[in-house]
Amino acid sequence: MSGPVLIDARAAARPELGGVERWAREVSARLPAEHPGRYEVARPSERFSHRAGHAWEQAVLPAQARRRHASLILCPANLAPVASARNLVVIHDAAALREPEWYSRLYVAWQRAILPLIARRAEHVVTVSEFSAHELVTLLGVPRERITVIPGGVDARFRPDADAAAAAAALGLTRPYVLTVASRTARKNLGVLETTARELAARGIDLVAAGGDRPQFAGHDGESAVRALGHVPDDVLPGLYAGARAFVLPSLHEGFGLTCVEAMASGTPVVAADRAALPDTLGGAGVLVDPTDERAVADAVLGALDDARLVAGGLARAQAFTWERTITELDALVTGLLAQRP
Repeated sequence: MSGPVLIDARAAARPELGGVERWAREVSARLPAEHPGRYEVARPSERFSHRAGHAWEQAVLPAQARRRHASLILCPANLAPVASARNLVVIHDAAALREPEWYSRLYVAWQRAILPLIARRAEHVVTVSEFSAHELVTLLGVPRERITVIPGGVDARFRPDADAAAAAAALGLTRPYVLTVASRTARKNLGVLETTARELAARGIDLVAAGGDRPQFAGHDGESAVRALGHVPDDVLPGLYAGARAFVLPSLHEGFGLTCVEAMASGTPVVAADRAALPDTLGGAGVLVDPTDERAVADAVLGALDDARLVAGGLARAQAFTWERTITELDALVTGLLAQRP
């Protein structure tokens, strides 16, 4: 009998919540619940969830895997222990290799050194979109047959009738608002929203941004017409999405765009960049716009406010992305990999 599949929950231990952290939390919680005994979770303390956690991931995690006689290490957040050849790693994107100027020098150097090693040594690689699969083939040299595309999902908490009033009260939102959920980093391109924010303000509508800063990213400083909410607790997010009159993501590079799916599931019209994986993720259910054209972004957001057609299309599109589907496909992949072994 093979040993358990050990899930690397380092990213799940982080207090902030981006797409990678969401994946780590959902996988760490759902797979063991789906198959008790088959999956076990290795989770460091929060202080080892960021830079200090690299040592934990590279040394402590593989030692734990050996001690538990793990048959596989499932790493849902881009990185994995290079000492192990039994990794199933989810690499969401390779943006740091494609656009290194968006990141700190130290982070780029680390990614350039470790990401190709992880990809080459992994037993198999999962990514979240066909766009990202192409990136991994091009930038990391991973053969396409060693990559499986499994998109992320959205859970039932994100729905049009989520408690928007409670979210507004918790965050001090007293006026109508348009929402973006993104950290203030160069890649997310929030600076392009200044014209949008000013024109919304003239109509009595705020433009609010949920999300903090990340130490590995290069961001933008200075005054902004976009109201920064900072880190928003996970239990407040569904109501925050549901109460928004529109959602906008002007990101220059997304491996999938999970926040767009959460917005669509919440019945909120979506405007997103016409770049990377976002057109495929929206599937025609949102408005696509050139994220470098400040005027075009503003016009798209103003035109999307309370658009019933976009609401209906987004709700229908979001039904294609559920965590139940993600977990089912991931578990099936694990089963297949283990069955191939002697």
